[in-house]
Amino acid sequence: MKKQLFIDGGWVAADGYRPLFSPYSGEQIAEIAVAGAAEVDRAIQAADQARPVMARLPAHERATILERLSALIREKSDEAARLIALEAAKPLKTARLEVERTVMTYKFSAEEARRIHGETIPMDAAPGGEDRVAYTLRQPLGVVAAITPFNFPMNLVAHKVGPAIAAGNTVVLKPAGQTPLSALFLAELLKQAGLPDGALNVVTGSGSVIGDRLVTDDRVKAVTFTGSPEIGAAIRNKAGLKKVTLELGSNSALIIDQGVDVDSMASRAVTGAFSYSGQVCISIQRIYVHERLYDEFVMKFAAHAETLKIGDPLSAETDVSALISSGDADRTMQWIGEAVKRGASVAAGNRREGNIVYPTVLLNVDPLCSVSCREAFAPVVMINRVGSMEEGVREVNRSRYGLQAGIYTENIRTALAAAEALEVGGVMINDIPTFRVDHMPYGGVKESGVGREGVKYAVEHMTEMKLVCFKK
Repeated sequence: MKKQLFIDGGWVAADGYRPLFSPYSGEQIAEIAVAGAAEVDRAIQAADQARPVMARLPAHERATILERLSALIREKSDEAARLIALEAAKPLKTARLEVERTVMTYKFSAEEARRIHGETIPMDAAPGGEDRVAYTLRQPLGVVAAITPFNFPMNLVAHKVGPAIAAGNTVVLKPAGQTPLSALFLAELLKQAGLPDGALNVVTGSGSVIGDRLVTDDRVKAVTFTGSPEIGAAIRNKAGLKKVTLELGSNSALIIDQGVDVDSMASRAVTGAFSYSGQVCISIQRIYVHERLYDEFVMKFAAHAETLKIGDPLSAETDVSALISSGDADRTMQWIGEAVKRGASVAAGNRREGNIVYPTVLLNVDPLCSVSCREAFAPVVMINRVGSMEEGVREVNRSRYGLQAGIYTENIRTALAAAEALEVGGVMINDIPTFRVDHMPYGGVKESGVGREGVKYAVEHMTEMKLVCFKK
């Protein structure tokens, strides 16, 4: 199938197209339009022209469009899940969960469209403020540039497009090169849902060509990006005074205290480590276990990991399939080899077939190894022993990242202390750091990013506060 650009409510041909291949089978699945500077400019122009239309659209109409979109995705959920499985090699069962979450994200967006409000200000609280009435408004910014990653090609798009539309903005969306089909599918459905022409534009092609133009164009008022810290830093440097939200890297950690029932949580920890081959921003990459539980936990965790079904993402039974590219599979095996060379032992995995890397469990990993201190984004987890929870917290904080962390403990004092001391954007007590629901604030500190997603929080970032003050 040949996929065009979506600009100003219609499909637009590009001068060039490139083949899109399945990460699992290597077969060509589509031809994707490659936007040049002229097409990107046309998309920004369409979004800019639609800006006053969206700004005037009443909240209930924006909400209705998003509700219709949510219903359309639910109706076409099988088709949507299959698209994700095909282009991203995400196992079908995991893709279906993503589609369900996407439905919910647009529902939350519809609800938030109706909740955008300001507040009254008691002006006479300050001398000189007598006989005045003041209130605030939240108004849309205008054109929002959304740059999205491959790993959640439908729901992470929803976390940018949903709040932007809820707030009355227009959007130019640049999806990841490997996963454009989900974004183009969304454009089709939003057109059916009644979104005004130009309010959503989807441009596919080179990240450097499209991204640079979006980030530097004065008509674009905000940039929301999910991806690597290196690109995120470059965007922030180029964006000038635009609002910028960055969801970046992570090497999320889990701490397990003594006295925890391992049987009740080991399989959940395996899910957190190996879902979608570890290609999740909050995937468990590091586990620090109290020395009294270490051997039991390692044995049960590795046993659960060995039961995962490996294979075709289009099979309903598959748990783990291919990494997104052969380069990522190469890098993962190199990082595993580096850890082993520096003294780590392998409790499971360390095998590769094509782009599939088997779930790998490494023990006693040197903290300077890549699998510990960098973002693996692969089915690799390290498990190290600690003598106390304080030591575990120190090890978690010994990272350039700080997105989410988890701690299992039966001790309320330990839980409260960890919640305060962990240098992350979110702490999950008695759960894995991979936990996320789509209305909670989500984002990190350090090199994990700037700003927060979660629909309400994204809407706040995609609006501008205005003060209105009357002198009686």
